[in-house]
Order: sequence, then structure tokens, then C-alpha cells
Amino acid sequence: MAGTLYLIPVPLGPTAPQESLPANVLASIRPLTYFVVEQAKTARAFLKAAGTDLPLQELQLQELNEHTKANELDRLLEPLRAGHDVGLLSEAGCPAVADPGANLVALAQKEGIRVVPLIGPSSLLLALMASGLNGQRFAFQGYLPAKEVERTKMLRNLENESKKRQQTQIFIETPYRNRAMFDAVLQACLPTTRLTVATDLTLPGESVLTRTIQVWKKQTPPEIERRPTVFLLLA
Repeated sequence: MAGTLYLIPVPLGPTAPQESLPANVLASIRPLTYFVVEQAKTARAFLKAAGTDLPLQELQLQELNEHTKANELDRLLEPLRAGHDVGLLSEAGCPAVADPGANLVALAQKEGIRVVPLIGPSSLLLALMASGLNGQRFAFQGYLPAKEVERTKMLRNLENESKKRQQTQIFIETPYRNRAMFDAVLQACLPTTRLTVATDLTLPGESVLTRTIQVWKKQTPPEIERRPTVFLLLA
């Protein structure tokens, strides 16, 4: 009988797992021996803080990240096929959302392997909850194009789609490009469109601000460079 693939959320910043993960989730992590992780070094730090029954050096960690080739995914399922439970975790937040973990989950589903999502922090839902934007109709767009022309075109398309469907558009950016993304939204979108900037969610510097583009242009830009940030807009 195949094992179970547990999807393990990770804190959104340098906080103790016990502050953002329920006790039953920590209890599910503790007996696991096999893990699929984005980066072994940071995963070991998380597992050490979360607590495991086995010493860290006896845990079996395999990496799955942007460098993993499609033909390497199959071997990651071998422990599951052999009957072992496996934990999948990303660098922050919920795995398999905007990271390569989704490909492993798809393979597990294809083989009929049980997949169990565990409760934990999701920056996307936390940002939506605090935004005041439409929480019944929304879409997550992941990362937008980095090049200026393509990014501006995409932002205008998202704004049009938002207006047409009254749909909140959610997207993220690499932290060191947050300011460029903020400036691009202000340049591309209409004055009446509402933009939420959600930064450092669950962390001491947490800030969630919703303003129209017109108001944002009159304010001092938020301090978001190199800080984890989620952007949401509603036209």
C-alpha cells in the first residue's frame, strides 16, 4: 500500500513554527522520515524548529525546485510507492502554490496516492481577507512578466478582466523587484482602480493597505523592497 503525501505549510518568515502551525500539524510532521523540499538547508532549519522524532541527519531530504527536470520527478515518488509517508514543503507558506511542488502532487494524484493538505499560513488568502476587495470572485496570477512592456500589457489585461468580472486579481513578485512592480501598477492602471499592498504577513512588520491608484500616487510609496509582498487589484 502506498504512503501518504502530506503538504506541509511553512511560516511566512523567521518565526517559530509553533506560532503559526496548529499542534496537530506539528504532530503530523514529527514521525516523518522522507521529505521533498525546495532547499535542503532551509528545510532542515524548519524541521529542527518544528521537531522530529528522528535526528536531522537520519531524515531523507530530496530537493524539488526550479532546477529539477521533468524526468527527475518520478524518483521523488519512490518512497511513497514503497509505503512510506512523505512531507512536501516549500520555502514559505503552502506548498504546491506558485512553486514546482504542484508537479509532484499531479503525479501523486495520477497514481492514486493519497494527498493530505495540512493547515497553515497562506499569504494569498491572508492578503485577500484583509484587503476589503472581492473575496467571492478572485484569481491568482502568480508572477507577472519581468520585462516592462509585457508587464504593462499584462497589468492592463488584468485590470480589464477585473472590471468585466468584478474579480480581484492577485499576483506576487520577487521581493527585490517589489518597488518596480508597485510603480508599474500605478503607471498602468486607472485612477479609480483599488490596489492592495500586503507586506510581511504574520510578521512583526505586517502591513496591509488598500488605496485607489489616485490616492497611492499622492502618498509616500510603501517600504516593500526586499520584503515579501502580495499585490491585489480590483477595478
